[in-house]
Amino acid sequence: MERVFSDSARQELADMPRDMKSVFLMLLKKIHTRPPGKHLKYRIPCHAGKVTKQAGIIYEISEDRTYILHCFTSHKEYGHWYSSYK
Repeated sequence: MERVFSDSARQELADMPRDMKSVFLMLLKKIHTRPPGKHLKYRIPCHAGKVTKQAGIIYEISEDRTYILHCFTSHKEYGHWYSSYK
């Protein structure tokens, strides 16, 4: 299955420390082997995955691709993005 990164997700990964980046990449490998994570409310057509206690990832799965939309290193960043849909 192919992984496609959005421009914002690519930039967020580039700005992360190396150790945090490796944790995110490990989760991306696991996404293909387990069912999707939490589906978001407010008609947002995405899933959320928990990377660490504070960090998370927003992604969407189609039949042959996984679209990585955002990679958040803190819950505050995620909350700011999520509240923009309310």
